[in-house]
Amino acid sequence: MLTESERERYARHLVLPEVGEEGQEKLKSASVLIIGAGGLGSPVSMYLAAAGVGRIGLADFDDVDVTNLHRQILYGTSQVGQPKLSAARERLHDLNPEITIETHETAITSANALEIFRGYDVIVDGTDNFPTRYLVNDACVLTGKPNVYGSIFRFDGQASVFYAPEGPCYRCLYPEPPPPNVVPSCAEGGVLGVLPGVIGTIQAIETIKLITGIGEPLIGRLLLFDALRMEFRRLKLKKDPNCAICGEHPTIAQLIDYEGFCNPAEAGEITPAQLAAMNDPLLIDVREPYEFQQGHLEGACHSARSRSGALLPLRIAKRIRPGDAARRGVSPREASQGWLSRVAQGAAVGRGVALTGICGCGAGSVGG
Repeated sequence: MLTESERERYARHLVLPEVGEEGQEKLKSASVLIIGAGGLGSPVSMYLAAAGVGRIGLADFDDVDVTNLHRQILYGTSQVGQPKLSAARERLHDLNPEITIETHETAITSANALEIFRGYDVIVDGTDNFPTRYLVNDACVLTGKPNVYGSIFRFDGQASVFYAPEGPCYRCLYPEPPPPNVVPSCAEGGVLGVLPGVIGTIQAIETIKLITGIGEPLIGRLLLFDALRMEFRRLKLKKDPNCAICGEHPTIAQLIDYEGFCNPAEAGEITPAQLAAMNDPLLIDVREPYEFQQGHLEGACHSARSRSGALLPLRIAKRIRPGDAARRGVSPREASQGWLSRVAQGAAVGRGVALTGICGCGAGSVGG
């Protein structure tokens, strides 16, 4: 039953015949888990809180950074440096004190995902990395939960609802992840600040439709948004009978190692520990100048790419002396900058230098 204060708060919902008091009571009784309190998680959580979803869970482990503020509208300048979840809880409670906010200040992993997911009706994927996306998908399939998916990059966005009992899952669309480091992150490729507002709002709408049973959810459809052309397109998706987790003969019956699945160990990479054990390595840092200025390994030689990337091999070659051929070269990089490392490796091969990359130097966030 709705209280009088709730009837007043949700008055504009109650006059909608498709929602009404019955639909609002469904929202009040529902629970939604949002993975990532970032660019997508911000509008999703705010609109679901405002709509009266009774229990909202937030999973994230980052602190608010000033670079978040151009797109993550949950936070303000005064909250920079604070844990995201404490700042988010305060904002959402202020927006709607009638609801419950639960926080999971931890990484969602194969060890805890199933237990956490079982406590919610709908899962919203607001992540920005492939290992977590595959983890969220598989956990949703194994627990029978709908996965409200969204992703953003530069000026483009995608949204869908992956719900294995009724349609395809994420693996039906993307059976295998892209090669490691081929797809840049938002930190690397950039994102228009308002874009997550568009996609996140669509995710909130789809979540409300699933809870109330109104309209046609994006099950079996992928919505594509191009902000520069202000154009929406829809693609039909079919369930893959050979899908590894929701197909006719699934091969995945439990959660796996998703870091290993999406980022298998590559030849030509070493760990920081292996670097420390090397004798006088030649260090070449191929990150952007501002990244190099923020911090770099002692003795590293900086050789950044131009805007086109075309000058990088020449710059690398000029910095590798013939006398270095007997030494083992190492290219330190952020994990998300692997494609730069590969260019650097190609530039060094012709000069007889074994150039490798340091793996595990970067740390990605949960939500963009």
